[in-house]
Order: sequence, then structure tokens, then C-alpha cells
Amino acid sequence: MKLLLVEDDPAMQATLQRALGRRGVDVTSCGDGREALALWRSRAPDVVLLDLTLPGLDGLEVLEQARRGGLAAPVLILTARGTVGDRVIGLNSGADDYLPKPFDLDELEARLRALLRRRQAVAGTTAPVSAVGSLRLDRDSGAIYNGGEVMDLTPRELALLRTLMARPGHAVSKEGLFELVFPGETQVQYEAVEVVVYRLRKKLASTGVTLMTLRGLGYLLRANG
Repeated sequence: MKLLLVEDDPAMQATLQRALGRRGVDVTSCGDGREALALWRSRAPDVVLLDLTLPGLDGLEVLEQARRGGLAAPVLILTARGTVGDRVIGLNSGADDYLPKPFDLDELEARLRALLRRRQAVAGTTAPVSAVGSLRLDRDSGAIYNGGEVMDLTPRELALLRTLMARPGHAVSKEGLFELVFPGETQVQYEAVEVVVYRLRKKLASTGVTLMTLRGLGYLLRANG
């Protein structure tokens, strides 16, 4: 199991990484919300163990942005917030399970492996791929292919194209794209999305796929012909 552990307490992070590593879990860890999103996109974990109280971006913001961006790995929320309201908010934001602190390590491992089994069962019946024309998004690896070749994209171009391919035929607002392409960058203007769109359009010119602007709605991908 490839696990992304997002926990801002250094002692808790080190303890969980060591304990789960001994149980055969491949753990990548971080303690910051923005870093968590970047690692989630680049490492394609099987399961995410997510604390809610994080610097940079709150855990719920991380979860909401990940789901809007098509990141589908199951998420177990791990937090000291133990009220029913907090659990409902977390589950409604896209979490798959919830375990309040303090917790038993055996129960934590059992829940993580249950989420992994559930994901593998779903993967056996649905293709983990989104396609628009000649473009194909492999949801497991996060790579985008044009025909049989992996596209050469910058991280921001990749984040934008993944978001649009996760919702084929649906417009995504400029504001929604901004949150995923420039997470936490408060000094950047919304218009910066247009620069990424412009560069991406040039790379899509020979693919038979058009990145369309819908006035007042946002952007979507359309296969030509």
C-alpha cells in the first residue's frame, strides 16, 4: 500500500511513519496542506491519511480541492475534532472514513486496508481512465497521454488539464481552476489562469482537442470533429 500521510504534528508523523512502515506500508509524509496537494498529484497514493488542522491549507480545503481536481484516492480523516458535525462535514467534503484521536494503531491499519480493498474492488469494475478525443488521463498515475505518448506539461498545465479531463463536457470556472493551479498563492491574480490556458492551448493544437472558453462559465475540453 502506498500511503500519503498528512499530519502537522512532527512527533505523531514520525511515529505513524515508523509504525506503519514496519507493517509493510510505503509511507510518504508531510505536514503542510499545499505540499499535501502537490504530493497527492505527483505520487498517486493508494490511500490518504489526512489530518484536518494543517498550515497552508486546512485539511478540508485540501480534500475539496483534490476531489474537484479528480484525485480519487480514498481518504481517512484523522483528527482530534471528534464531534458528529465535524465528521459529517468531512464525509460530505469527500472523505471515505473518519477516525478521531486518540486511536488504536491496529484499528487504523485495519481501516486503511479496508479502504484499499474497496478501491481495488471498484477499480476491477471501472476503468481508471478519462478520455477526451486522443487525450487520456490515467487516474492511477496522474499522467496524461496523447495517443500512446505522455504529454510534456508543466505542473500548472498538468493540474489544469487534469481538472478539465476529470469533468469531460463540463465547464470549470476560472476561480475553481485557480484554486487548483495556484493553491494558496494569494499574491497571484485570477488572470494568471489565462496565461496557463494560453500555453496549454498551443500544446493541444496538434491533438484534435480544443480548450474552449465559455463566457461567464469557464473552460471545457472538446474533441474536434
